[in-house]
Amino acid sequence: MLLRLILFVTLLTGPIPIAAAGSDLTVFAAASMREALERIGSAYEADTGKSVVFSFAGTGILARQVEAGAPADIFVSADADWMDYAVERDAVDPGSVRQIASNALVLIGQKDDEPLSLTAAVLDGRLDGERLAIADPDTVPAGRYGRAALEDLGIWQSVSGRLAPMENVRVALASVARGDTPLGLVYRTDAVIEPAVSILAELPLSSHPEIQYLAARTSSGSSEAADAFLEFLTSEQSQEILQSLGFVTDKVD
Repeated sequence: MLLRLILFVTLLTGPIPIAAAGSDLTVFAAASMREALERIGSAYEADTGKSVVFSFAGTGILARQVEAGAPADIFVSADADWMDYAVERDAVDPGSVRQIASNALVLIGQKDDEPLSLTAAVLDGRLDGERLAIADPDTVPAGRYGRAALEDLGIWQSVSGRLAPMENVRVALASVARGDTPLGLVYRTDAVIEPAVSILAELPLSSHPEIQYLAARTSSGSSEAADAFLEFLTSEQSQEILQSLGFVTDKVD
């Protein structure tokens, strides 16, 4: 019965990755943490000899897969809502949940574009009839943060009908980098790793809820291995890696 459920969810949300042969730990994590977690995973393997395999996708997709019993030991969410979803469905151990980092939102454009002010009139002029790339505001954390910020700034109503909703924030980043869309809303950490885009404006931190990256051990995960890696995620070594890639860690306990 469980296998049928997993297959059903797979059809709806995409393939469920299988742990690499011989890996000690499998981590499902938000797409925006790819570079940071891959570096942290390498450091963890160097320190402990334990191997880690990652699967990166939109947080909502991963949360549903973890709920369905996908083979993950740790789930890393890009917001509290999806972690709450996993906790409420007994998909993760609530006592293991911890914040590992924060982030900021930025408006991006092509590499040589000039900075702009965040007003409806200015955005309308820069879009010039085209669309604004954004992670899906209904399901993806980056999109939900973006909608909250645009609403707070009084811009949402003027642009809500001209959005290009994407599967996750990295797809939105790639859309602007390729020139498919002139503007996009992404995390600051995404923008700094893509040389084909430039940051045109930073959205005020006060305009949206705090961006929280939360990690937890799944209910079906290996408790000893998962707990050890969770501790490593909040270690000084891991926090330095996160900071080096632009994540905010000064709010982490």
